[in-house]
Amino acid sequence: MVETALPSKDDLAAAGLRLEVEDAVAKITLSRPERRNAMTGRTWTTLAHVGHTLPPSVRIVVVDGEGSTFSSGIDLAMFSPEGVEGETSVLQNIGDDAESRSALDATIAGYQEGFLWLRRPDIVSIAAVRGHAIGAGFQLALACDLRVLADDAQLCMKEPALGLVPDLTGTKPLVDIVGVSRAIELCLTTRTVGAAEARELRLAELVVGGSELDSAVRDLVSALLATSTEAAAATKELLLQAPHNSLEEQIVAERRAQADRLNALARQLGG
Repeated sequence: MVETALPSKDDLAAAGLRLEVEDAVAKITLSRPERRNAMTGRTWTTLAHVGHTLPPSVRIVVVDGEGSTFSSGIDLAMFSPEGVEGETSVLQNIGDDAESRSALDATIAGYQEGFLWLRRPDIVSIAAVRGHAIGAGFQLALACDLRVLADDAQLCMKEPALGLVPDLTGTKPLVDIVGVSRAIELCLTTRTVGAAEARELRLAELVVGGSELDSAVRDLVSALLATSTEAAAATKELLLQAPHNSLEEQIVAERRAQADRLNALARQLGG
């Protein structure tokens, strides 16, 4: 079924989320403080629902966590036989037969959709991270275009310590940012990276004092909104292509994008 309306407050609350949309800015808050904002399958499918139904006026998406931590990662109750209340246990899809593998693949793909949309060219996504961002929480921060960290932030790719792999779209941005060797070290030791090291590794665009996090994010949002909507989207799309393009391919893409912008500006000037 194609979703056409934002999820209701009740649906968001059941998924451990809050959503505020004001003009060009949407704020998504992980809101299960009693579980240190641990996430479940419903969290991720509801995030996907949000991404598919945000008003086209939204240009900036801020993701943060309620309380003193961003997210403790996956709710381990997902792997219990009874599962998370109101959700199907992941264990019900386990099996090596083709049908079971296909069902599990579809389930994980649905979860990944909750992260993929944050990379869309028409929005800029910002993770505002205080406290721990563990496993799925770290991957959610990596799914965002920009990361602003409080100085108490702690990042950890915990999945291998649980006998799992990071599967929520986090491996590619991690490798793109820190390189293969450092990504192997971070993932296979599952060690914690503090805010200062995160800045050195380019995992954070900005590190500020905890009391300054909200104002730093507001300032960043204001600066981003000062840029033309169309030019910002076209530029982000160019930048997303750049790592995969040769120089020759990229300069062709630049010429095409600039021609589109010049034509659009000429139409505006012509009335």
